Amino acid sequence: MGAADIVPGVSGGTMALILGIYERLINAIRSFNLNFIRLLFSMRFKEAFLSASFPFLLPLIIGILSAILSLAKGLSWLIYNHPVIIWSFFFGLVLSSIFTVGKAIRGWKIFSISAACLGAVTSFFLFGLIPLVTPNAQWFIFFSGFVAICAMILPGISGAYILVLLGKYHYILEAVNSRDLFTLFIFMSGALFGILTFVRIISWFLNKYHNITMAVLIGLMIGSLRRIWPWKETLTAFLNSHGEEVQTLQKNVLPSCLDRDVIIALFFMACGFILVLALDILARKEK
Repeated sequence: MGAADIVPGVSGGTMALILGIYERLINAIRSFNLNFIRLLFSMRFKEAFLSASFPFLLPLIIGILSAILSLAKGLSWLIYNHPVIIWSFFFGLVLSSIFTVGKAIRGWKIFSISAACLGAVTSFFLFGLIPLVTPNAQWFIFFSGFVAICAMILPGISGAYILVLLGKYHYILEAVNSRDLFTLFIFMSGALFGILTFVRIISWFLNKYHNITMAVLIGLMIGSLRRIWPWKETLTAFLNSHGEEVQTLQKNVLPSCLDRDVIIALFFMACGFILVLALDILARKEK
């Protein structure tokens, strides 16, 4: 999930769905409630620890943070120097997960299909928006963390890509690489506030309208394929304050010929596709 959240266009929520922990994750985050606060202030730390699903969340958070801190520079380099290979791998992951996660729908009916179409259209439109130029003020960093974490929870909508749209992706990535703790604290505060509020909305919909909610989530993943299609043509771009080229408008294209680079990209796409199938088989055996 941490590695996916670094890449603009891939959602940590998608990875949670692929790995079969999405609903457990939502319920675990939702466990930070008034009861947890009451136990904490009563000095009953062990009970508070267990009531908030820490045994599940703690290793997950450590894994996410470890991936972000260790892979941020490497993935940034790969995206800049070998974008087709990275996007091909993630395209295979998401494409395969659409089929495996689709099995969670207990009977596809007209409402489920309509919900999936709505999610796909929303995601497809979102990934066609042009990135904005925004301020680096503290309030906007907090707001960016709030919005990005809400997107991260939703499969198909990348929190990193939302940061791109808000003009804060490179700013936050640079803060991670340079260990700018103050900026990261403001950003994480917004993210914490966002996740504790938004996750309750998702949990309510999953409990009340499970099939329709899952269909919307699958639709979001389908629409996100627009963003992670490996072969693109840049139509417009500009240089940001760091002297880096920011691509503001791209269109998806087909490869001009079946050369060595295309074959390598297709190989990585197949690896991503097969990896999800293998994880799905492994999860079924565990059950």
